[in-house]
Amino acid sequence: MKWTKDYVKEAAEDNRIIAGFNVFGHEDAMAIIKAAERAESPVILMVNRDARRDLQIEHWGSLLNSMAEAAKVPVGVHLDHTSDPESVKRAIKAGFSSVMFDGSKLPLEENIKWTAELSKLAHENGIYLEGELGAVPYDDIGETKIQLTSVDEAKQMQDNTDIDWLAISVGNIHRLVGRFAPIHFDVLDEIQNGCDLPFVIHGSSGITPEDMQKLKLERIGKMNLGTSLRKTFGDTLRAEMEARPEEFDRQKLMVKSVAAVEEKAYLILKSLM
Repeated sequence: MKWTKDYVKEAAEDNRIIAGFNVFGHEDAMAIIKAAERAESPVILMVNRDARRDLQIEHWGSLLNSMAEAAKVPVGVHLDHTSDPESVKRAIKAGFSSVMFDGSKLPLEENIKWTAELSKLAHENGIYLEGELGAVPYDDIGETKIQLTSVDEAKQMQDNTDIDWLAISVGNIHRLVGRFAPIHFDVLDEIQNGCDLPFVIHGSSGITPEDMQKLKLERIGKMNLGTSLRKTFGDTLRAEMEARPEEFDRQKLMVKSVAAVEEKAYLILKSLM
């Protein structure tokens, strides 16, 4: 079923977290939906920059929305990490249930201006908008600087926009493999004391299981995950191709990868409930 209300806000108020998973094709999207149905949990399918290089926003909207409509649980379709306002507008027109405008690299005033304008447009179309403050680095391209979100800037964002969810930087890092990033709960507490929006954590694949459980007790409504599922898919596919060198049918080769992604997503969803 399609996303019909703000499940992220509900989760933030109820010691639960909604998982947002990056998807790169119908195979992993369906695996995640099946996992959500097994867990009886809402879930969000997210289209990130890599996915948008392979398929247009409008095509993603048509594909994922049709899959969401057939699901037995609420499935959101989300535009992830977009600094281009025109892309946000295209996603709104394409029927995404939520969109992210990432103005974190802009001066604060400009970030607030665009976030306010785009949230107004999103709400006119019944769509939720996520913004971002601070800097969450990408480990895979060698970024190392973490700019923690400022409580004063978070309060300004809340007071001057009609934003629904705010992505924050509290020690989290994108695309970590083989190591974890500790969460600065003291910084998170300061932000929460000055701003009562539902918060989003990016780079969740690099967070320890212990910190994931602690985050459930905070006002975190959504956590973004991508790397852990991509690695599960890729590692399983590689092993299958090595074990069956004569097989050429992609559908047969991906059976175990899709099943592994479903199981991984299911375990994550259950851990966040």
